[in-house]
Amino acid sequence: MFCAATGFAGTPKVGMGKYEADRLVPVENAQRIKVHFSADTSDQLPWSFTAQQKFVTVLPGETSLAFYKAKNDTDQDIIGIATYNVTPDRIAPYFAKVECFCFEEQKLLAGEEVDMPLLFFIDKDVLDDPACRGLDDIVLSYTFFKARRNAHGHLEPDAPDDVVQASQGFGDYEMAPRVEDRKKAEEPSSPS
Repeated sequence: MFCAATGFAGTPKVGMGKYEADRLVPVENAQRIKVHFSADTSDQLPWSFTAQQKFVTVLPGETSLAFYKAKNDTDQDIIGIATYNVTPDRIAPYFAKVECFCFEEQKLLAGEEVDMPLLFFIDKDVLDDPACRGLDDIVLSYTFFKARRNAHGHLEPDAPDDVVQASQGFGDYEMAPRVEDRKKAEEPSSPS
C-alpha cells in the first residue's frame, strides 16, 4: 500500500481514485518526455508478451494510451500476473496509471492472444521537482509471471520473492532476512 501511494523505488502510483481535472491538462510549453516500453516474461510462463510501440512522447499532464500484446503459446489455459517498474526511480512518484492490466489476474485460454491497454500520465508536479529537471527519457518495464494461489486463495506471481522484487526495481536493495533465517541465527550454537 505504501508503494502504491508513494511510488517508492520505481513503482508508479496506482489507485489514486478520480484525478483532479487540473492534473490532466497538458503543460504546452514543457519539454516532452519520451516513455520507452519494455516487456518480459518469467521462464515459467510460456507466453509471448510484447509492447506494441517502442515509445511515446508526452507532455506533463497529458494522458497517453499504450498497448501491450500477450499470447498464450500453449494448449492449456494459463493465468498470469504482471509486475511493473519505472526508471529512473525519481520519476516514479509522478508516473500515474489511470487504467492498467498489472497486478490483476490475466487468464489467457489456450492459444489466445489479447491486447492489453495502458492509460497513463505524468503528473505536471514533475516540473517543480529539481531532481527531475532535464529528465526527458524514462522506461516503463513490465514482467509477466505465471500465477499461483497463495494460502488465502489470492493469486500471486509464481516466482521467488527476490525475482519479483528485482522485476520491480528492488534488485539492488538488501532484503531483510527471512524469519526462519533470523531464528536460526538466534539459536545458541552448540559447543564443539
